Amino acid sequence: MTVKAIDLFAGAGGFTLSAIESEVKVLAAIEFDEAAAHTYKENFVKVVKHNIDLRAGRDLGDINRVDPVELRESLRLQKGELDLILGGPPCQGFSTHRIKNAGVNDPRNALLLRYFEFVNEFNPKAFLVENVTGLLWERHKDFLDKFISLAESTGYTIKFCGIINAKDYGVPQSRKRVFIYGLRSDLDTEHEFPPQPTHFSPTSGKLPQWKPASAVFEKIPEELYVQFWEDYFKKKTKLSYEQTTKLLRNLKSGKKLKKNDPCNIHMQPTSMMVERFADTPLNGSREDAGEKHQLKCHSGEYGGHKDVYGRILIHLPSNTITTGCNNPSKGRFVHPWLNHGMTLRHAARLQSFPDWFDFHGTSTEQARQIGNAVPPLLGKVLISEICSRLN
Repeated sequence: MTVKAIDLFAGAGGFTLSAIESEVKVLAAIEFDEAAAHTYKENFVKVVKHNIDLRAGRDLGDINRVDPVELRESLRLQKGELDLILGGPPCQGFSTHRIKNAGVNDPRNALLLRYFEFVNEFNPKAFLVENVTGLLWERHKDFLDKFISLAESTGYTIKFCGIINAKDYGVPQSRKRVFIYGLRSDLDTEHEFPPQPTHFSPTSGKLPQWKPASAVFEKIPEELYVQFWEDYFKKKTKLSYEQTTKLLRNLKSGKKLKKNDPCNIHMQPTSMMVERFADTPLNGSREDAGEKHQLKCHSGEYGGHKDVYGRILIHLPSNTITTGCNNPSKGRFVHPWLNHGMTLRHAARLQSFPDWFDFHGTSTEQARQIGNAVPPLLGKVLISEICSRLN
């Protein structure tokens, strides 16, 4: 049986790629952002030649203007025939970075309920929602409770509503996100979701271990082993120099970036930024760069965000890849040993996108697409589990 799906709030296509790699046929997608929709079209329609009804841009891709009935009928589907609805409604209103009650009345929050209108019209066998962890905060309880209440009142069982960390499933990034999985009640069976983790902490004694950030970068030059030892492992761990050398030598590494890769670009640092990066130890944070590089806004009692201007920790999953992943001032996004930010391709790899998948638009637009995406590797694990139940 071929599982059929539609992707709402599709972005650049993280969920769509997850579905395709799970052998799901994606029939339609809706995306408001012009640059993200362009990326989606270039990859899925032009490169891999999938016949997807893409509703894109500020007019056709505005989900508030897309009639669920018209979309269903245009796909020649009866109610109940669609297998799966995917989607990650814009999460800014639920962001954990917003303080106090900011975001409570953000109109973007209502898009979660708009998503449900498509569930109600198509009556799919299952649906899967992705969002930031802030969705579970008390101040957003009304939106979440209403969504769950609507689902249950129209014949769905919520099989899971909680946090999943991408690093537990082989993504080289620590990324916590909320997933809501609903299954039509007439198909409900007892089964575990999410699937059991496939990757584990190095201290757990279980294999395989979390995939480290090193997996997306070239092999660490051996001449840097001593510096890694002196800058970080000697001070922050109990590892000897010999143990550190063995660890670094055995770390997974990625392929060399192609020079003609359109995503092989990084923010061009100023001379002052280069000096700051040069003074930041390997595996070091902003605080390790020295007093002369501390920001005025981080002086006094307020320490600020320690990760900004920090180097990516080479031996652990990276920190969360955000929409500012191309800007070292937005997080620990400095290359592990070079004196500039990581490239957009590195960020895409940390999200588990394959190298053939190119992002389009300005570098800022590309970074936003990468940071907003569902990691395809994680999505594939979750969707494959759902499909195994539908079949």
